[in-house]
Parts: sequence; structure tokens; C-alpha cells
Amino acid sequence: MIRTLRNNWWLLAMAGLLDAIISAIYFIMQETNGPVAFHSWNTTVELLGKLALAAGACSIAAGVWRSAAGPCWLLVLNGLGLGALGLIQYQFTHRPISFLTIALLVVLMAVSLGLLDLAIARAWRRERHPADGWLLALAGAASAGFALVFLALGLRWIRMDPRSHPDLLWLGCYFGFTAICTLWLTLRLHSHGLPPLGNPRFAH
Repeated sequence: MIRTLRNNWWLLAMAGLLDAIISAIYFIMQETNGPVAFHSWNTTVELLGKLALAAGACSIAAGVWRSAAGPCWLLVLNGLGLGALGLIQYQFTHRPISFLTIALLVVLMAVSLGLLDLAIARAWRRERHPADGWLLALAGAASAGFALVFLALGLRWIRMDPRSHPDLLWLGCYFGFTAICTLWLTLRLHSHGLPPLGNPRFAH
């Protein structure tokens, strides 16, 4: 799994950069009560859909391309959830979309990415890099926290004031967090060979 990610680190970096752009757009929409630098609300949502589709494609490709040692199915699952979110935003702009649908897709993305972070963290701690391992474990725990928040929002356990657009705020926070974690992971994977490529314990 980790060998596959190391081989495709640049695809992972592209996904992280796209997540950062998505986060920025959500924050712009939330702070201005609507689009400022875009022609219309629907156009902005369609743009988000295209960016999410591209980020999802990068994540899936990073999980399966050059995966002789085995694909990274958690990353593929994350990419599928992100791609589904992008497809909904791009294709169904003129139809009402339940926030529960969006929230459940974010829960899928957050859980899959959190489990991936925890799996890599455990491997890195075994390879005598505890600092990187513990930081990634904290990121995995934070992803689980985001999953719980979006589940609560989607099921309306937490009430939202539509005038303040808390859904956009939380989406911006989640994608910003994901971008930071993904880009940091990319740098660590690219900067050193962790774990060793010849170690059979992490070949699957």
C-alpha cells in the first residue's frame, strides 16, 4: 500500500492542491452569502463539482496506478466518494439535493482517509519514525471527528441556521484539513523512503 503511494506521490499532491482550491471556494461562498467572483451560484457549484471530480480521479489513480505491490483500496474508496460528490454537484445543480446525501459522502471520505492515516501511522511507528506516525494518527482521529460532525449535521442532530451557511463553513474546514494532511503526507512520502520498499510486511 505505502509503496503504491510513494510511486504515485505526485497524483496525491494534485489531489491535495485541488482540495485546497475547493476549500477556498467554500469559504468565499460562506463569507459573502453567495458568489462574488463567479457569475452565479449554480456556476460556482458546477465548478466545485468539476474540481471534486478531478480530485477524485487523482485519488483513485494514486491508489491503483503502478500498484504491483497492491492497490490502496482506502484511497480508492475516498476517491470514489469525492467523485460521487463532484458528479452530484456538476450534474444535478438545478435539482434539490438533500444535505444528508452530501454529508454521508463526506462521512465516507473522512472515514476512509482516517483509516488510511492510521494504517500508515502504525507502519511508520514500526519503522522507528514515531513523530511522523503520531502526527498521522492524530490526523486520522481528526478525520473521524469530521465524520461524526457531518453525520450529526446530515441527520439534523445539530441545527443549522440557513442564513449563516454552516454547511459551507464545515465543508470548507473539511477540505482545508484534508488538503493540509494530504500535502504533508505527500512531502513525507517523497522526502524519505518510509517504509523501505523491500520490506515484505508492507507489500500489501
